Amino acid sequence: MTDDLFTSPVRTQADLESAWRRLMGPQPFDRCSVWMMLIQDDVPIPQLTEITDADSPDHTIRANLAEVLRLLAQGGPDGVRFAFLVSRPGSDFLTTTDREWATTLYAAARIGGVACEVVHLATAASIRPIPPDELEPMATSA
Repeated sequence: MTDDLFTSPVRTQADLESAWRRLMGPQPFDRCSVWMMLIQDDVPIPQLTEITDADSPDHTIRANLAEVLRLLAQGGPDGVRFAFLVSRPGSDFLTTTDREWATTLYAAARIGGVACEVVHLATAASIRPIPPDELEPMATSA
């Protein structure tokens, strides 16, 4: 990881995808994790948070995460944005669990009242966005 990652602006979804690619690099993932990056003034804050062993999310996880996001935004710098990446082993085919995580992350940000970037998925094969419009069939279950 290079220092320029934390000085390169993240203004677009393409910028964010590039940042995730530089952070995660080409690597096999041996478990499912959820990564959180904070962006202030269009620049990533040089600290990542990893939620390990991230099996299927539930309503408790969503509520707790929403509260954490609210508190981080409240106690942190003005205008901070949150970016999430789900990493897991396997192919880059979007699974039900990937959709559940993305739905949970978008909902937690909405409930917490914070700005959320497009959620991304990382596998050994690729890093790809999971935009909200790919989750419409799940919107009623979240």
